[in-house]
Formats: sequence, structure tokens, C-alpha cells
Amino acid sequence: MDVWTTGRLELRRLSVGEAERIVGQAAEGSARWAEGYPSDADVAVARRFLDARDEHGDPGVFGPYEIRRRDDRVTVGGIGFHGPPDEGRFVTVGYGLAPVARGQGYATEALRALLELARAQGVAGAKGDADLGNVASQRVMEAAGMRYVGEDERVRYYRVDFDEGR
Repeated sequence: MDVWTTGRLELRRLSVGEAERIVGQAAEGSARWAEGYPSDADVAVARRFLDARDEHGDPGVFGPYEIRRRDDRVTVGGIGFHGPPDEGRFVTVGYGLAPVARGQGYATEALRALLELARAQGVAGAKGDADLGNVASQRVMEAAGMRYVGEDERVRYYRVDFDEGR
């Protein structure tokens, strides 16, 4: 599935063409971008996606997605998996929003949808992390159903297990 929808958002699988636009930061094209998108992190994700696709092929559902508002089709951020499930059948997730889109619940809505997509693919669960000072991101993961599992000197770690109760 190339598009996963929520009440207000679309998670759209990143295409090669869109990744190339992001790397080149070429705002012309089919998708419109919110002010502040793409960030340096979005450019890095797009670059890694292109490199990995060239080396290993299409990641399928376990790649990056653009976060677009459904009402105006503007891309406000990115979300996705850092790759296919690991040997324990866990995926790692990451996300980011343009500053103008923060504080509206978009990150939580998008992360809930991404976690549901992962669950539908049969993975055992998902992991994520946030810098110690990034309380907003920590709250997003908690609101999406992930639980705090520890921290080090730099980041707090979160996890959700889909196999629990089966």
C-alpha cells in the first residue's frame, strides 16, 4: 500500500522522484511543502532511502513516508521505518514535522497509523527514541502507545510489543 490514511493525514510512501526532489530541495513538482520542510533530517532520510534502494532494492512498506494533510495535500513532515524488521521482528521508527505543523497532534496521529501499519505486517513490535530534552517527541511516543523502557546519557528509549496478549 502506497498511501495510509488517518482522519486528517496521509502517510504516502516516499517515491524515488519525491526523494530526489527532497535531496535537491526542489519545491516545484506535484507535492506542496509546508514552510520549513524539508529539514536537514528529511534530506538525510531521502538520501539514505535513495542509497539503500540502489543497493538493496525497494524497502516496500518498511521505508520512509511523507506526512501530508488531507485537506490541502501539503507535506508537513516525514515518518517511517529505519529498515525492515530486525532478527527479533522489531522495527525502529522515526518522525519529524515542519515547525509550522507542530503542536497540532499530527505526529501522534501519524505515529499511531505507522504502528498500525507495522502491526498489520506481522512484526512483533516497534522501537523508537528521543533526545533527553525532546519532551514533545517523548509525549508523542507515549500518546501513540509506546512505553518508556530506559535511557542513556543522550536519549530515552521507547517500545511497543504487538505480540503481548496473543
